[in-house]
Amino acid sequence: MPTDVTATLSCNVTADAEIVFSVAVAEQYDRDEQLAITLDGAPLTVTEVADRHGTRLHVVRATEGKLRLDYRARVTEATPLSPAASERLEYLRPSRYAESDRIFPAAADLFADLEGETLLDAVTEWVGARTAYVSGSSRHTDGAVDTYLNRRGVCRDFAHLVIAFLRARSVPARLASVYAPGLSPMDFHAVAEAWLEDRWQVLDATAMAPRQAMVRIATGRDAADTAFMTVQSGQVQFEDLQVGAVTGGDLPTDDLDALVVLP
Repeated sequence: MPTDVTATLSCNVTADAEIVFSVAVAEQYDRDEQLAITLDGAPLTVTEVADRHGTRLHVVRATEGKLRLDYRARVTEATPLSPAASERLEYLRPSRYAESDRIFPAAADLFADLEGETLLDAVTEWVGARTAYVSGSSRHTDGAVDTYLNRRGVCRDFAHLVIAFLRARSVPARLASVYAPGLSPMDFHAVAEAWLEDRWQVLDATAMAPRQAMVRIATGRDAADTAFMTVQSGQVQFEDLQVGAVTGGDLPTDDLDALVVLP
C-alpha cells in the first residue's frame, strides 16, 4: 500500500546561513515527491547531496528573511540497499550520543551472557520499561549516558540508549530517522537498528508506531548524522514544524518479538 508523507518547516534566518535539511525519503524508495524551499516567498536554489545508506541531503544558502520548507511524497515500492563491508566495524564504535565505552559497565551487568535475538529483545524491553517518554525532558546535547541516569527522554534518547547498550555488548548498532504512520503525537521519529543475521533489524523501545509501516529518511551513527535540519553557518531561529505520515489501509500490528527490517 502507498504511504503519504509530508513535512512543513518554517524559520527566520537572522544572518546569512548555509542550512542542510534531511526530510526527504531515502533513495531506495520509489516515490512521487515535491520539495520547495522559499525565502520570503521566493524560491531558493536547492542542491541535493547523496549521503550514505540512501540518505538524501538538501542544501540551501539563504540571506536574512523568512524561510519555509514544504515536502510531500507518495512512497510505493522499495529496493533494499546492500550493506557495505565496513558497516559492522563502524557501528561498533562509540559516537557522540551513543557513548558505548562509558556505558559498558552497566551493559555488562544488565545483559551478561545474552546474545543474538535474546539480547536485542532484552535491551529493547529494558529501555522501554525503565525510560519515561516525556516531551521536552532532554537537551539536544544529551547522550545515552544522560538518558540512562535520568530515565526519561524522547524517541532519539530511547534509540541512543539502545544503540549504546548493544555496541557495548559487541553488536553493531545505528540510528535511523523515519516517517512513522500511527505515531502520536506525529513528528519525525528515531529508531535503532542492530546487525543480526546479516541484516539491519529495526528496534523501537518506545513502541509508539508499527515498525513495518515506517519509511526511512536518514541513517547514521546517532542523531548527529540524522538531524532534520543542520545550520552549517550563520544564524537561524527555528519557528515551527509539522509532519504527517499516513499509509493506505489499516496499520499493521507490530509483533514486538518479531524481527523487522526497513528498506
